[in-house]
Amino acid sequence: MVKLLFLIPLLMCVIWYLYLRQNNWTLAQGKKGFLYIISFNLVIALVLTILVFATRQ
Repeated sequence: MVKLLFLIPLLMCVIWYLYLRQNNWTLAQGKKGFLYIISFNLVIALVLTILVFATRQ
């Protein structure tokens, strides 16, 4: 299951891209949203990594 966690940001970016296309916005206008998605997922990855090392024996 952990191996598939890379799909979450990928799926979120695809959904954001589809949202932009639906509303006739350019990628440049939606760039901030992609940055938010990537930074949010990096924080999640960092927390999960810390939890793995904290619970390792």
